[in-house]
Amino acid sequence: MADAAGNETRRVLIAADKFKGSLTAVQVAERVTAGLRRVVPSAEVEALPVADGGDGTVDAAVAAGFERQEVRVAGPLGQEVTAAFALRGDTAVVEMAEASGLQRLPAGVLAPLTASTYGSGELLRAALDAGARTIVFGVGGSATTDGGAGMLSALGARFLDADGEPVSPGGGGLADLARADLSGLDPRLASVELVLASDVDNPLTGPKGAPAVYGPQKGASPDDVATLDAALAHFAKVLEAAVGPRAAEHAAAPGAGAAGGIGYGALLLGARFRPGIEVMLDVLGFAPALDRADLVITGEGSLDEQTLHGKAPAGVAAAARAAGKEVVAVCGRLALPEEALRRAGISRAYALTSVEPDVATCIADAGPILERVAVRIAEDYLG
Repeated sequence: MADAAGNETRRVLIAADKFKGSLTAVQVAERVTAGLRRVVPSAEVEALPVADGGDGTVDAAVAAGFERQEVRVAGPLGQEVTAAFALRGDTAVVEMAEASGLQRLPAGVLAPLTASTYGSGELLRAALDAGARTIVFGVGGSATTDGGAGMLSALGARFLDADGEPVSPGGGGLADLARADLSGLDPRLASVELVLASDVDNPLTGPKGAPAVYGPQKGASPDDVATLDAALAHFAKVLEAAVGPRAAEHAAAPGAGAAGGIGYGALLLGARFRPGIEVMLDVLGFAPALDRADLVITGEGSLDEQTLHGKAPAGVAAAARAAGKEVVAVCGRLALPEEALRRAGISRAYALTSVEPDVATCIADAGPILERVAVRIAEDYLG
C-alpha cells in the first residue's frame, strides 16, 4: 500500500510485553501506535500484546480475542480474591499469578513459608468447568514455594501428616508430610492437554532450584531457603512412594522449579513444558500477524541479560528473524550492548532513558515518554 505521496507504507507489528510497574502490554502498544502516527498518520499498525507466561498473560490473551472469565478463588494466604482466566473455544489460558502471585499478598506482607497455590488449582478447575480441552498454564510472578502442593490439593490430591491430618499450607508445611494420595485428582485432567508455559527451566531443588534461586525475592531468609529446599525434597520423596519413579524424574526436569515449584505439580499432572513465549506466540496468532508485517517492534521494561533467556522480546525477535523481518525494541532501561541485541535479532533498541535520563520520571510518566520514543522510531524507519 502506498501513501498520498506514492511512497510504499511499511506495515508495523507491535508485539511488546508490559513495562512492569508502569504500563501494561496493551498500553505499550497504544502509546507506540500513537507516537508512530504522529509522524506517519497513515501508518498501518497492528498490535499484538505478548506475554511469556508470567503476570499479564491473561490480558495478552484477551487482547488477542479470548474472552475474560472471572472466578472467586483463594489467594496465597487463603483470602478470597477475584481472579481471571481467558477462554476461546475449548482453549483456556490460565495465569497462576492471577491467584497466587506476589500482587495478591496484602501490602508489605511476604509469606515465603506459608503462601499456597491452592487458588491456582481452583483456577484450573474453573477452566475445566468451562469446557477447556487445552489449557495453557502460564506460571511466573508467584508468591509461593510449595511445589504445587496447594494446586494439587484443590484438584483433589491429599497431603497428610503422621496423624492423618492435612499438612499446613505452603512449602514450610511439607516438612510434616507423611503420606500423599493422588487417587482423588479430578478425572478430567487425564483427557486435557496441559501445557506448562514458563520462561525458567530450573529443577525443583538444589543450588539452581526454586527455593535457592527465587525464594529470596519472595521474602525467604537464608534459613527459610534451607527449610524450603529440604521440605520440597521431602515432598518429592513422599510422592515417589505414592506414584513411583516419575516423581523423582519430574523433580529434576527443566521447569519443575518454575514459580516456586508449581511447575513440578503441573508435570505430575502430565503437563508438557514449553518456553512461555513460544506457547503464547502460538496461542495469540503471532505467525499470521508476522506475515503481514514489514517491521516488528517488541520490548519490555528492562532489556537485560534475563531478556535473552526466554523472555518475550527474545522470543518475538527470534521468530521475526527466522521470517526475515526487521525488529526494533522499546524499553524502559537498556542494559545490553549492541552486539548482544544483534545476536538476539534486534536491529536497534530505544530506551525511555534516552529521552528522559531520570529513571523515576520514566517510571512515573512512561506513557508520554514512550510516545516520544515511538516518534523517533517512525522518523528512523517510517519516514
